[in-house]
Amino acid sequence: MADRISITVEPRSVIGKKVKQLRREGWIPAVIYGQKDPIHVQLENGPLRRALRVAGTTQLVDLLVDGNRTTVLAREIQQHVTRGDLIHVDFYEVDMKGTVTSEAELVAVNQAAPTADGLGVATLALRSLDIECAPDDLVSEIEVDMSMIKTIDGVLHVSDLIMPKGVTALTDSETVVARFETFFEEAGEGEGEGYEPVADGVEVIKKGKEDEGDF
Repeated sequence: MADRISITVEPRSVIGKKVKQLRREGWIPAVIYGQKDPIHVQLENGPLRRALRVAGTTQLVDLLVDGNRTTVLAREIQQHVTRGDLIHVDFYEVDMKGTVTSEAELVAVNQAAPTADGLGVATLALRSLDIECAPDDLVSEIEVDMSMIKTIDGVLHVSDLIMPKGVTALTDSETVVARFETFFEEAGEGEGEGYEPVADGVEVIKKGKEDEGDF
């Protein structure tokens, strides 16, 4: 298991509208909650941004507060809607002796049999999976083996996934994870003759904030 990312944080006494001044000085306000009363802290923008780029909201991070180590997950990362500046982060303190729920990204591997015949391509119908596990078993990705799709009608469900050791899927077992898509679909009635390409959906992965609020 790779070493966890560690970030040094400082206790924060500034709250409300005054946190805007903190941001101008290069500090990002944050809150640690979960196992005890919420703790208001502040982190330097640069180290925090680099850590979140790696850990996101699915990997454990160690926060060093007054010499004490607290293991957390970033539960909410708030950014300015246009500039992308970090505004505020909510960290959830993890009970290392219990279990944790999180989200794991689904990653397609290997090739479906009909793809080799030039009939189309297997695509993910689900982008992430809700999971539960011990903190040390936490994963950020789960592989979807597309070679399990043998025909153009082939469909994979959550129950077909090979889960990492110690990880349980919370998403309903009958949820479709992947299916085979032919390269062309026949146009419906009233749309004229011929074929139209199948377009993949576009997923919105993050939402910004229009104002900086008070935290």
